[in-house]
Parts: sequence; C-alpha cells; structure tokens
Amino acid sequence: MKLLVIGSGGREHALAWKLARSPRISRVLVAPGNAGTAREEGLANVAANAIPEGPDHGKRDAVFSCQLEPFRY
Repeated sequence: MKLLVIGSGGREHALAWKLARSPRISRVLVAPGNAGTAREEGLANVAANAIPEGPDHGKRDAVFSCQLEPFRY
C-alpha cells in the first residue's frame, strides 16, 4: 500500500518514517516534504502542486491519502 502524508514539518516526518517501517506499506509519499524526508529510505518527497487532482490522484495511483492538520492548543 502507498500512503500520502501532507506536510513539511517534523511531525509529518516522524509519522511518515514510522509508517514506512510497516511491512504492509510499500511507499510513503510526503507532500511537500523536507530535507529529512528526502533522505529517508522508503519515503519520497512530492511537490504539493504535483497532485492537483487531490483525492482523484489517490484513486488513480492506489494511494491512501492522509491529511494532517497542525495541533491547536
């Protein structure tokens, strides 16, 4: 299964890294990602504007989409 994590911060990096460790996950795409996610095995940065179709992209490429929001206190 491929996953799409949306965000560029440390929280998204940590989540994408942990998800990539699962044997059920073949690839984790991070949009837009950061320098750390670019170096991690199993992760791939994707330009945020490279996915203009939004949910339709997930249907076409069999990606489970995960939208992350910043925590609010």
